[in-house]
Amino acid sequence: YDRAYYIGETEFYIPRDADGNFKSYDSHAESLPDTLAAMKSLVPSHVVFNGAVGALAGANAMTSKVGETVLLVHSQANRDTRPHLIGGHGDYVWEEGKFANAPLKDLETWFIRGGSAGAALYTFHQPGLHVYLNHNL
Repeated sequence: YDRAYYIGETEFYIPRDADGNFKSYDSHAESLPDTLAAMKSLVPSHVVFNGAVGALAGANAMTSKVGETVLLVHSQANRDTRPHLIGGHGDYVWEEGKFANAPLKDLETWFIRGGSAGAALYTFHQPGLHVYLNHNL
């Protein structure tokens, strides 16, 4: 491969009040009971790549040139995820992150289990914007 990119997918569980507004607290200790309750719901308030909204956009965008092969390594700490490259696919995909295993080929969307990582290789054949996202809609 010509380039490698790491994508760490993370969820945040920010407590909300009865009207759906995010709550604020004077200390982390004070927020703990509500935060634990939000986490137990398994419905995140935010899902981000590499720790922040926009971490892979603008000046931080993952780039490549036509003809280059890119290795995308994607990890997910808690929930299952389904990455997808709009305008592309995974030429070779290791959903379980084990390069000793034979890769799956030509996947539009691949499956990364919570608590694990996977990888995909893609060779870019056309110029343009190729959006990397997950299908946890």
